[in-house]
Amino acid sequence: MTLLSLFRVFFQVGLFTIGGGLVAIPIIQEKVIPLGWVSQEMFYNMIAISESTPGPIGVNMATFVGYERAGIPGAVIATLGCIMPCFIITILIARFFARYNEKPVVRYAMYGVRAAVCGLIATAAYSVLSITVISKDRFLETSRIFDIVNFPALLIFIGIFVLYRVFKKHPLWYILLGAICGAIFL
Repeated sequence: MTLLSLFRVFFQVGLFTIGGGLVAIPIIQEKVIPLGWVSQEMFYNMIAISESTPGPIGVNMATFVGYERAGIPGAVIATLGCIMPCFIITILIARFFARYNEKPVVRYAMYGVRAAVCGLIATAAYSVLSITVISKDRFLETSRIFDIVNFPALLIFIGIFVLYRVFKKHPLWYILLGAICGAIFL
């Protein structure tokens, strides 16, 4: 039953992930944490690992969760579940899109889809930022107002953001720099 559940959940994730792998983050979070497949902390670690490894983040996360739940067969089944909708939909769209892409309703629909995707990506970014930079637990332990923000993490975030906007190097360099800064300062 676990393999079937993995396939079903990640088929749904793949089916509703429009706009790239980052959109998958809140969808996966909504599915796997309530099922108890991974903890909240493990989920955020999965994001970091999945972002740091080659391939789309949503597929990497599916593979990770599948492996955690059912070993290698689970990883394979979850990955197939995640990519199968994209494969099927891409084939169907390729057949019909060229014929209808100049229709105003299709163009306007695509504007709406892009806006929705931006919102989902912003939601994923907010989730990761809040767990990385905001330290509610530390604040509750100490009751010191400055403990609500993890300042080293905030500085790393701002630094990487600025460096990327200015130099626009490959993201891998910034991920490595973030890992080095985290090892040194956090």
